[in-house]
Amino acid sequence: MSDSDQARRRPGLFSRRPAVAPRKRVAAETETVAHAAANAAEAVGSVPPGMQIAGAWAWRLLVIAGALAVLLYLIAQFSLVVIPLFIAVVLAALLVPFKNLLVRHGWPKWLAVVVPILSVFIVIGGLGFLVATQVSSGYADLKTQSTASYNMLRDYLHTGPLQLSDDQINGYIGQIFTALQNDSSALVSGALSVGSTLTHVLTGVLLVLFSTLFILIDGQGIWQWVVRVFPKRARQAVDGAGKAGWSTLQSFIRVQILVAFVDAVGIGAGALILQVPLAIPIAVLVFLGSFIPVVGAVLTGAVAVFIALIYNGWVVALIMLGVVLLVQQVEGHVLQPLVMGTAVKVHPLAVVLAVAGGSIIAGIPGAFFAVPFIAVLNVIVKYIASGVWHSRAEPKEPQLNA
Repeated sequence: MSDSDQARRRPGLFSRRPAVAPRKRVAAETETVAHAAANAAEAVGSVPPGMQIAGAWAWRLLVIAGALAVLLYLIAQFSLVVIPLFIAVVLAALLVPFKNLLVRHGWPKWLAVVVPILSVFIVIGGLGFLVATQVSSGYADLKTQSTASYNMLRDYLHTGPLQLSDDQINGYIGQIFTALQNDSSALVSGALSVGSTLTHVLTGVLLVLFSTLFILIDGQGIWQWVVRVFPKRARQAVDGAGKAGWSTLQSFIRVQILVAFVDAVGIGAGALILQVPLAIPIAVLVFLGSFIPVVGAVLTGAVAVFIALIYNGWVVALIMLGVVLLVQQVEGHVLQPLVMGTAVKVHPLAVVLAVAGGSIIAGIPGAFFAVPFIAVLNVIVKYIASGVWHSRAEPKEPQLNA
């Protein structure tokens, strides 16, 4: 072979080299990946299916619990702002239909906003004046009768079967007060966190007032701003879920007012018939307490039974207890399943657990907001899971006036 032929056959710097080595490398890498996949599949296969499912659920539940813990921590840190805002949302859910009714009847918008807020102040002021009048007029008589009942109880403990001494009675009374103070600390802490000082109370009232006012004036604009915070692809779901939750909250407030009114009328009328003192304040207390479902009416009804026991004796107290239980049966078997269940769509057991959990976490505010929160969250989750929002039009961007 000549030198020229050898030069032509010698591979140059930029000449194409045989592809044997890269092919071997690719084959080796493919074999390695396949071997690793086989080992992973074998490892997964060695874990029972139940453990795989439990592990998949476990880390998701941990993520959800962590997110809820962070949310609750933030709410606790900003409770002076969050709780008045929640109260304002609840009030707005009650007053917005009233305001819309006035607007539809031709009232000016500013007047349709002012009248509902003034109505709330008039109702609250009227109830407060009525309670204060009744308590002040019957306070002296109730104090005298309470002292007499207490002395009779001490005499019975001295001369009765127990034969207790004064030191033993005082010790038991001290233990009762200590237990009540410890058990009620969780409930009272929530109220004190909102209004431990006069400044906090005034701040909370002003926040509730201004928040309610702005929601009545431009609630739709505020909601559009909230929707625009989310990514564009999620706005349809957020908008539809929020409106569904708002409708559920309005239904809950209306139905809860009806339930509270029935409880107050039933227990108050029973107290009037039995001539229990402070019947009207008892009815008002039952009405306010009934906004904490199931638990509130029971606790306030116990106050009526206690007053009847002190003032009227144990026979009237037993009859008053029967009235309270009868009203609770009507609420539990008629109002809650038929009226509240239709409006809120939350099982009574979930209501009881929500109230208990809310009171443990945040005291009185937690017990008050637990049921509407669970009801709204239930509707929002169902709405998003149903996929109905896919057919909704995307929320329009608000147009600025020129």
